[in-house]
Amino acid sequence: MDYIKAFLVGGVICALAQILMDKTKMMPGRIMVTLVCTGVVLGAIGIYQPFAEWAGAGATVPLLGFGNLLWKGVSKALAEEGVLGIFKGGLTSASGGIAAALVFSYLAALIFEPKMKK
Repeated sequence: MDYIKAFLVGGVICALAQILMDKTKMMPGRIMVTLVCTGVVLGAIGIYQPFAEWAGAGATVPLLGFGNLLWKGVSKALAEEGVLGIFKGGLTSASGGIAAALVFSYLAALIFEPKMKK
């Protein structure tokens, strides 16, 4: 049941992002930034964490979950280190995912020989 719930929640989040792309003139990059910022705001007001615990990977994998992860890191570092935590908390909490994205994208580039679009 957890897999079905995660699939449905992640699907709804992605469908909402697709509707934004289709029905508005927003560029994909702005939609991605909007999703991350929405995750930060929902995490800051305490809504996203209970939702993520209920929905599992369906809520933590999309960009909303990345925004919530950044918020958790910033709030923790702010409490521990003060103002300096604002600048380093988000990157510290997301460093594993960012490093994995860099490594796997590099490996994919080595395997598939990327080409420039014409």
